Amino acid sequence: MGEFFIGDSCIPYLRFGKGEPLVFIHGLGEVKEGWSNQFEFADQYDLIIPDLRGHGEYQKPGEISIKYFAEDVISLLKGLNVESAHICGLSMGGMVAQEIYRQAPEMCRSLMLVSTLHYAPEMLGKLFLRYRKAHAENKSQDVLRETAAKICLYSWNKDNFEKFYQFYRPNREYHFKAMEACLEVNNLTLLPKIKVPTLIIGGQYDSLIPVWVQLLMHKKIPHSEFVIFRNTGHIAKLEAKDSFNRTLRSFLNKHKTAS
Repeated sequence: MGEFFIGDSCIPYLRFGKGEPLVFIHGLGEVKEGWSNQFEFADQYDLIIPDLRGHGEYQKPGEISIKYFAEDVISLLKGLNVESAHICGLSMGGMVAQEIYRQAPEMCRSLMLVSTLHYAPEMLGKLFLRYRKAHAENKSQDVLRETAAKICLYSWNKDNFEKFYQFYRPNREYHFKAMEACLEVNNLTLLPKIKVPTLIIGGQYDSLIPVWVQLLMHKKIPHSEFVIFRNTGHIAKLEAKDSFNRTLRSFLNKHKTAS
């Protein structure tokens, strides 16, 4: 665990477990260790969990964009001699998963798109970014983390806040560049072309990316599956760990390709 892939860039990642490759891709401001609740999947799968550019240990990132996030993950998999993998992404990570499919569909055994989006209207995106930047100005890191926790979580209990703070570590230099990259996503024409098994997950009370966005994605991706987790916000993998893991495991086990 805690290895680095040296290619065109130095990509930090975790790798452990045995079985078919399963990639977990974190969200905006998170780090790879934020998937700790899902480390149990190592009993059946070869887990590969990278830090994205400008996140965690990946602090000399070059250009920040969804395209380059995806290129890094593809480069990492190729460097590890992984021909294809199940790809699971949360929020921004779900956008990266979609972009991986765009760039290298043959490398995707399945997709799990969690609390994510496929399209952000340009004007709305600009207004949202302007608002978030203004709200963050002159605020301490502790205040910003508390605000993020209240936006992302449905249950504002101490335990959830502590778990959120443990793995939410936004880098001021790159955070808004990554947020801007998310707001430039337009996969309206990509989704109907997705041919691999796809699971779409939404949180009932997600105030960041409302669940109706994932419903639209479900309608656009042929033969996709759609699950809504009740009484959760943006991060079901934390607030509903057990049911989230059961849902992922059921989907993955249905679509295992190796003997």
